[in-house]
Amino acid sequence: MPTPEISIPTTSLSPTSPPYTLYNITLRLPLRSFTLSKRYSDFSSFHTALTSQTTSPPPSPLPPKSWFANTVSNASLREQRRAGLESYLRAINNDADPQWRNSSAWRAFLNLPNTASGAAGAKDNGSHTTARLHAAITDPAAASGPGGSGKAITDPTLWLDCFRDMKAHLHDARLQLTRRDQETTPQKQHESSAMAKSALVRAGSLIAALEEGLKNLSDISSSKGKNGGGDSRSQSRERSGNGWGDGVVLGEGELRRRRDLLVNARKEKDGLEDLLNAIAAKGRIDNAVASLEDKEALVGGAGARKPARSGRVLGKETERTRELDNQGVLQLQRETMQDQDVGLEELRKIVARQKELGIAINGELQVQNDLLRLADEDTDRLQGKLDISKRRLGKIS
Repeated sequence: MPTPEISIPTTSLSPTSPPYTLYNITLRLPLRSFTLSKRYSDFSSFHTALTSQTTSPPPSPLPPKSWFANTVSNASLREQRRAGLESYLRAINNDADPQWRNSSAWRAFLNLPNTASGAAGAKDNGSHTTARLHAAITDPAAASGPGGSGKAITDPTLWLDCFRDMKAHLHDARLQLTRRDQETTPQKQHESSAMAKSALVRAGSLIAALEEGLKNLSDISSSKGKNGGGDSRSQSRERSGNGWGDGVVLGEGELRRRRDLLVNARKEKDGLEDLLNAIAAKGRIDNAVASLEDKEALVGGAGARKPARSGRVLGKETERTRELDNQGVLQLQRETMQDQDVGLEELRKIVARQKELGIAINGELQVQNDLLRLADEDTDRLQGKLDISKRRLGKIS
């Protein structure tokens, strides 16, 4: 298996209370890319397991833990640790000695399939996982269960893989629409529009499969909660060596977060479809105008007698109106106004959806601000306790 490209471009805060910092690890493979979110304690456990398995420390040290500062409220420390963890992973990934990359701890931490030199059971399990991930992307409705059973998605990991693939299709559609505006020939414009339409169709089918899969995951969580499956929030944090396992109960917060992701994705898809339809309508109008101009040029070139003018005042005539009588100009004006009304209606829908997205983003920012405020209050309380401890130590000494 080729060596993946590893980076930690961003960080985020967990939706828990109190929140903690998540480091978003991006892995780029030849056929796909995906992102993992790990907290610092995950890195620490991974470092211990890696050192134990290889009996030698990695080529780069793990950034030390800070006891008197918090990465949640300290942006500078958070960025410093992000850069240190990225250098730590890249040093292992790019080192000439492959002993760390061949260890099971490394592959479990990054959700990579097992190597071919492993045990037969591990090899079969890795092949089965890879096949299921491929099926989830190519045919989400047949990806669940051993070998695919035609049911909807019931594996949270496969759900996330399908969601990433759906977002990639939306990105491709947006890219093709932008490229369509930059093309100069009708053929290239048609090709870009067709590719954008194809990407939106695939994204729509994936969104439908994701909605059905999320419903199944919600049913699984509800049934296990009723059967005494334990605290769903604690179970939602349990992960196996290759990510989420089958039958893992998702907490209500995680289910709500995934529903919000799907709502925003569907809004984005609808907005792109509206934009594509508006572009297509504009293209039809342009083609009709070009056809009319070609017809006028052909009639004029044949030396045909031009129709007599009907006494219309030629104040600001154009090529489209010069050869029309009063009724023709009126009809052309009506058609133009109807086309403008259609374009304005499409634009109104797009603006309305952008407004909804803005409102949703504003709500999310308010939640994040509340989380930061709670973190500041916790920091102040902790600082007060440290001050009291220092005073007591001073009295004892």
